[in-house]
Amino acid sequence: MTVGDFVRVTAVLGSSWDQDWAGRLASAGLDVLHLGQAEAQKSRLRKTTANGTEVAVSLDRGIRLRDGDVLHWDDSRRVAIIAHVDLGDVLVIDLSAVVTRPVTDAMPECVELGHALGNQHWPAVVKGLRVYVPLTVARAVMASVMKTHAFEGVTYTFAPGAEVAGYLTPNEARRLFGTASGHNHDGEAP
Repeated sequence: MTVGDFVRVTAVLGSSWDQDWAGRLASAGLDVLHLGQAEAQKSRLRKTTANGTEVAVSLDRGIRLRDGDVLHWDDSRRVAIIAHVDLGDVLVIDLSAVVTRPVTDAMPECVELGHALGNQHWPAVVKGLRVYVPLTVARAVMASVMKTHAFEGVTYTFAPGAEVAGYLTPNEARRLFGTASGHNHDGEAP
């Protein structure tokens, strides 16, 4: 709803990832509301879109913005405002080499890794032989923690959150990023 000089958003209309909206938006003008991961968790905020439109978001409690959410649709002008959530980087821990070791060696290593991550209060999602941890502190700090523990056979790298989100189910993405991600693609994890 347009009110004076700003657009008021009281509900998410849908997702640009949904087939119906994707078709409608293909020939529409798009204006993007860029949000950081923390901003996407807020139910109330005021921010300006990429094209200079001021948006006031006032959602019900428990509703969070996700990447690709359609926030406003002007049917007469065929213009939409879409949320784009920057998911930030993710620490990707690869356990492939650990599983080649005897269970009596691999199990303690995995438990120690879980303890180290939990001790830092870092949220994590385990998918296959990879553990995904969103950067909640500086990359150098996370790398230092991994090096300090020197887990045998455990390697790690950093990847863009948007890339990682494409390999997670919506539930896994919500656990990893709050509710910042809203889409899923088939494929192999980075």
